[in-house]
Amino acid sequence: MSEKAMIWTGRGLTGLFTLFMLGASIAPKLLGLPIAEETMTQLGWPNGYVLMIGLIELTCLLLYLIPQTSVFGAVLMMGLLGGAMATQIRAGSPLFSHVLFSIYLGLFMWGGLWLRDPAVRALFPYRKA
Repeated sequence: MSEKAMIWTGRGLTGLFTLFMLGASIAPKLLGLPIAEETMTQLGWPNGYVLMIGLIELTCLLLYLIPQTSVFGAVLMMGLLGGAMATQIRAGSPLFSHVLFSIYLGLFMWGGLWLRDPAVRALFPYRKA
């Protein structure tokens, strides 16, 4: 794959990850939608944490989108996704659809960053066997 194609594919993956995070997770929390509070309650979170978690998610996402801080943002986002995975495990959620969903999102996020950032590709090179 050419450098230009890799960058544009990475931007596409990054865009899809961003749209998903904004639409499915961050916006419902920041807008105070009842579904966000209900979901958090079902997962065992006490009332009052929805807005704070939404702000943390937004901060991590913004850091991920800024080229100079993208790796830092990705690392912080993985920490957040790890916490989400732990919450799903504790709640007894299904493995492939809920528990591992954070891994799927993390692969999408890191895949987009790997494709669009040559420094990340140099750090984690692809080697043919």
